[in-house]
Amino acid sequence: MYTRPRLPSFTARRQQRGAVLYVALIMLILLALIGIAGMQVTGMQERMAANYLRSNQAFQNAEADVRTQEAAIKTAIESGSVFEANQEECSPVFDPATWADGKTAAAAIHTRRLDKCVMGGGGTGLGGRKNEETENIYQITVLASDDPANPSSSAVIDTIFIP
Repeated sequence: MYTRPRLPSFTARRQQRGAVLYVALIMLILLALIGIAGMQVTGMQERMAANYLRSNQAFQNAEADVRTQEAAIKTAIESGSVFEANQEECSPVFDPATWADGKTAAAAIHTRRLDKCVMGGGGTGLGGRKNEETENIYQITVLASDDPANPSSSAVIDTIFIP
């Protein structure tokens, strides 16, 4: 004799009361929160990368300005003319950080002649024999920004140049 399989009764289905719906909604809320947190982290990383790009561009522009000034000094010396630095004497003391803080322009260059200060020409006079026979030592300080028209980041480079 054949018997039919029993189907769940209507009362058994009625007792579930939608518990799966609540679990699914909680899971959706958790996934949405994880997605929002991921978007915030991505946005922060994008801003950090943009800031790094701007500061690196400012540094590269300052490096280029230093090399341009070095080439101008070298060209003037090789042609036999005199290169006139912004500061030819040893005093007052030059502080690159204070100099850069006082600038409002997007780019600036300051050249200071140092050979008179350390080679016995009115400076500290280190004495003894010189390792290099040179009459020209320059301190080149450059302030540059990432974009001269709309600066958002700036860099200062201070170098010593012996042509």
